[in-house]
Amino acid sequence: MRPPVRPPLDGLKHRLAQERETNATRARDGFLRETFRLPRTDARAKAREWFDRWPKQAYWTEIESWFERPDDVIEFTIRRLPTSD
Repeated sequence: MRPPVRPPLDGLKHRLAQERETNATRARDGFLRETFRLPRTDARAKAREWFDRWPKQAYWTEIESWFERPDDVIEFTIRRLPTSD
């Protein structure tokens, strides 16, 4: 009776390396971040939606960075704490 043949681990090793690289670039400060690229009026509405849903006083919601792009498009990153505790 032969022992079972082990499957190749190349795919798993590659996936682990990708995951570690992604996690290394992610900030480890506890904030959840999301980046949007929207026309100016839609960007204001999205930011207002976030501040209404996750109030600044409880979740420390904040526009972390924003840029004006061509054609009146705003790219912004907004962050908040995952819970209000």
